[in-house]
Amino acid sequence: MDKKSPHRIVQKYGGTSVGSPDRIRAVAERVKRYHSEGKELAVVVSAMAGETNRLLALSQQITPQPHRRELDAVLATGEQVSAALLTMALHHIGVPAVSLLGHQIRIATDSSFGRARIRSIDVSRVESAFSSGSVVVVAGFQGVDEEQNITTLGRGGSDTSAVALAAALKADVCEILTDVNGVYTTDPRVCPSATKLDRICHEEMLELASLGAKVLQLRSVEFASRYRVNLHVRSSFDDSEGTWVVPEEENMEEVLVSGVSCERDEAKVTVQGIPDSPGLAASVFVPLAEAGIVVDMIVQNVSEAGRTDLTFTVPAKDLAEVEPIIKTVVDKVGAKNFISTPHVGKVSVVGLGMRSHAGVASRMFDVLAGEGINIQMISTSEIKISVVIEVDLVDRAVNVLHDAFIGDDREAKAASPA
Repeated sequence: MDKKSPHRIVQKYGGTSVGSPDRIRAVAERVKRYHSEGKELAVVVSAMAGETNRLLALSQQITPQPHRRELDAVLATGEQVSAALLTMALHHIGVPAVSLLGHQIRIATDSSFGRARIRSIDVSRVESAFSSGSVVVVAGFQGVDEEQNITTLGRGGSDTSAVALAAALKADVCEILTDVNGVYTTDPRVCPSATKLDRICHEEMLELASLGAKVLQLRSVEFASRYRVNLHVRSSFDDSEGTWVVPEEENMEEVLVSGVSCERDEAKVTVQGIPDSPGLAASVFVPLAEAGIVVDMIVQNVSEAGRTDLTFTVPAKDLAEVEPIIKTVVDKVGAKNFISTPHVGKVSVVGLGMRSHAGVASRMFDVLAGEGINIQMISTSEIKISVVIEVDLVDRAVNVLHDAFIGDDREAKAASPA
């Protein structure tokens, strides 16, 4: 980051960071240090760890399918509690602060309860608090629609709240403080040789977030990329430097692969013997889109005798909803059959360096072949290659690809003269 010290900062604390009174007091002490240095500080908080699940379970004890508007009203209270408790803790140690909920700041959203999207943020009340020297503590995850209904932004929505607020305030940095100390080259629980990245660009982080990396919520990275917000992912338990997620810099393409990601919660569906004619894709994917099903990878085989096979992946949790839709499609278009696989794995390599270096795909396939790992599907973009494999082989694939692309690159750099 720039040498100049940031003046206006948005911080976001996750559920584990505010998971107990002691943790909330520790956060308050951290915020006090920033405030004493003259920083203008807005703090976005999640619900205490486990609280959202508790509220969801409580609602489902009343009815198995809670009304979405009322469920949002219930779930939003978790962040309301965190914001008020942290503000109390700040008052107790002499820091002027005010807590604000989504409707009080006026985080305006659409009316898609449970997965609302932010339309605008009115920061006038935050600016007023800054002018009076106060810290603003904001309840994350929530907003308000045109009808004054409380809405929630979906799981991980507090990240989105924080980045959107940082963009609206033109903050110098948005710090995402969590229980990990940065973004790693892959999941350290899967690959012991994973290392923390000092910097990564928005585009690479977008790919990693969309491919299963859980450290940042995808929509928060989209906001950061669109509005060029500098993110700093770091631990809330110490003051160590984390990972900067920033707009692309000139030397970033020197690194061939920045990260290896994996996803185990995918299912695969193959529609067999579907007539190969105009409108083929629409006949399959329009009904899925209308049902709100997100389709990931798609592969169509070469047509043979006027028929073809179409294979795609969806979240495993959605397979039970997908199967009756596809059965209807098979009957409607005269396909032969469909086959579903409840669990497959996806492994991806991501890096800006792929734009200017050839041979990444062939090397990836060669490494996997050397381990006897069969590739079922392939998907590529300018800076990403993803493959679908047996779910039980994901860990092995992550480790060998990490060693091949990131371990080798790190060793080569260590050996090169300064």
